[in-house]
Amino acid sequence: MQSIISNINKVFESRIRLGIMSILMVNDEIDFITLKELLNITDGNLASHIKALERNKFINVTKEFVGKKPRTTYIATEDGKSQFKNHISAIEKLLKNK
Repeated sequence: MQSIISNINKVFESRIRLGIMSILMVNDEIDFITLKELLNITDGNLASHIKALERNKFINVTKEFVGKKPRTTYIATEDGKSQFKNHISAIEKLLKNK
């Protein structure tokens, strides 16, 4: 049982971060506005969770201008995808053991 629990990643314990990574696993990239709308959260709340994922190198953030409007997009890194898959797998194994 201990080895299963050790694969649960604390970074993904937040439902918001879990949602962000879930969305990024099925999309090549996603922009801030779409992500905010899908998760139904505030700008500040999303930004703080994005920073945590970026700090852990689970996502890459790209900022650019489209015309005169800023556009921020996110993609999951290979390490982020791998860590997230391991996290989900550990939760599934934990649930099967109950």
